Amino acid sequence: MSTTEKKVEPLATQHVLINESRIAYGIYGEGAPLVLLHGTPSSSLIWRNVLPGLVSVGYKVHVYDLLGFGLSERPWDPAVDTSMTGQVPVLEGLLAHWGLEKGRFHLAAHDIGGGVAQRFAVESPGRLRSLTLVDVVSHDSYPSPRTREQMRSGLDALAKAPDADHRSHFRDWLLSAVRDEAGLGRSGALDAYLSYISGPLGQASFFEHQVRHYDPKHTVDVSPLLGPTLGGGGDGGGRVPVKIIWGADDSWQVPSWAARLAGEVPGSELDLVEGAGHFSLEDRPDRVSELLVAFLGKH
Repeated sequence: MSTTEKKVEPLATQHVLINESRIAYGIYGEGAPLVLLHGTPSSSLIWRNVLPGLVSVGYKVHVYDLLGFGLSERPWDPAVDTSMTGQVPVLEGLLAHWGLEKGRFHLAAHDIGGGVAQRFAVESPGRLRSLTLVDVVSHDSYPSPRTREQMRSGLDALAKAPDADHRSHFRDWLLSAVRDEAGLGRSGALDAYLSYISGPLGQASFFEHQVRHYDPKHTVDVSPLLGPTLGGGGDGGGRVPVKIIWGADDSWQVPSWAARLAGEVPGSELDLVEGAGHFSLEDRPDRVSELLVAFLGKH
């Protein structure tokens, strides 16, 4: 690590067993409850620069690393489901641990965390005060053609690739998620994300717990239910207000997917963030925080 790079401190510093698996989580601030979900190939760290703005205006922010990601357990048993569908019971267990199993809360999600959030929202809409989707997967928007090609080559071979080759490839892949490549390196986030998916445990876990589940069935299943269940702008009709925030230069989930989501969810709000790629939370955390605070304040 160069002298200009920083070491990123984790947000998920507490641990609890949920469905017999260890989950790393953190809680910050006091006020109305807000749960933040991350995606792939990241961790709860991706919210680190957005979280202070949320805490400062009176939200109790709950973050955690998905099962098989970041600092949470990497299950050895392949029968343990770490797909988007399998992550919903983990979220349910955490909500119970946090005392949020009966009350309503705000939910915001990025990338495949958005797939988890969509499934939770259509199953339990009455539990949400609002839903914010940031550069999320939806419908059959993933995996990308590049990732599909890799998957066709066989995940076992990829999991056993030399460490240096693996790190080089996925360093470039992570950099393609942002506009400010140098900034991601200086922040220390690039090395942190790469460390979680590399090495003797991380590399194999990445393909077993993340890439293996890049299957659009998890969002296609619920796509027809988004419009009938969500939206309505919080007008008292029992529907869930929805905000969509998207990097204007997102090349992983191109903005046309954001427009499609906004068109399908009545009353939803869409904002494109200029100067931001797929990891808009890294490129423009200030703008994402501003948009999120304004939206949450209305609900």
